[in-house]
Amino acid sequence: MTFTSPLIDRFGRQVDYVRLSVTDRCDFRCVYCMSEEMQFLPRESILSLEEIGRVAQSFVELGVSKIRLTGGEPLVRRDLMELVDFIGTLGLRDFAMTTNGSQLPRYAKDLYAAGLQRLNISLDSLHPEKFKRITRTGRLEQVIAGIDAAQAAGFRGIKLNAVIMQGRNEDEILDLVEFALSKQLEISFIEEMPLGEVSDHRRGETFYSSDQVREVIETRYPLVPCSSQTAGPSRYFRLQLDSARRSTLSSTRIGFISPHSHNFCGDCNRVRVTVEGRLLLCLGNEHSLDLRPLLRDHPRDNQPLKEAIMAAMDLKPERHHFTNDGEVQVVRLMNMTGG
Repeated sequence: MTFTSPLIDRFGRQVDYVRLSVTDRCDFRCVYCMSEEMQFLPRESILSLEEIGRVAQSFVELGVSKIRLTGGEPLVRRDLMELVDFIGTLGLRDFAMTTNGSQLPRYAKDLYAAGLQRLNISLDSLHPEKFKRITRTGRLEQVIAGIDAAQAAGFRGIKLNAVIMQGRNEDEILDLVEFALSKQLEISFIEEMPLGEVSDHRRGETFYSSDQVREVIETRYPLVPCSSQTAGPSRYFRLQLDSARRSTLSSTRIGFISPHSHNFCGDCNRVRVTVEGRLLLCLGNEHSLDLRPLLRDHPRDNQPLKEAIMAAMDLKPERHHFTNDGEVQVVRLMNMTGG
């Protein structure tokens, strides 16, 4: 299938990638993502799976070729497999999910059979107690079992995501690289996103830049820029391994997602839809459009929805401006934004 998207913003960027949040709920309470005591959306405020499916179909009909399901944690949404089955029939070039991995032992085989192609799995620590402190409720062994289940199910497009925080887990950078190598997986290191006020820490005290992460990795492995990149915000490098390690390990790609230190807005091709139906035109701005009334006022007609999506491209800002000085620019937390 050839995709040509009419979704072009005022700066000439073509949007061909949408991240659909299916829930604001999660079985973890990661310290950088949400406050410890969260108030989640009432059921009547969230889109039904059928409505999310209509949004997905409308975007595909508008030329979107890549959809990622996000949360919260997508796999805590009841009957989610119905939506995965439906989106899996839309002929996407890339169909992915971001997950904390906790539910993959149960769902990995079904997700793969339904046509999901890739998984991004969050993994911020390899020490059980530290993992528990960062996630508040998570169990490391459950996530490792989820990674193993995904590989056993047949997934080859698996990437680990690690949010690195000063004073929390910056001492594990090399351990995480070695783990990715041992599993023959890609890994991306992410600068903490300053979305909403979290109760665990001040954003500035935990900020650890991609350049700092890269310096740590290069104490052991030189990094070579990759000529090919993905549709997402990661910038990739390959590790230079010695001949002995090359014979036993894959050439793992290392990605860096750097919303602070290396702004990636110039070629942004992404929008997000929250589980309450708000079309977010930018991760770091409040520019948005409420799609829920269009879905509910026109339950059998997607044309008004598609026209609104096309018109909303004019709302997409040129870039975001993140800071770590304590000023909250975006009040929604990451679980409300969609990963």
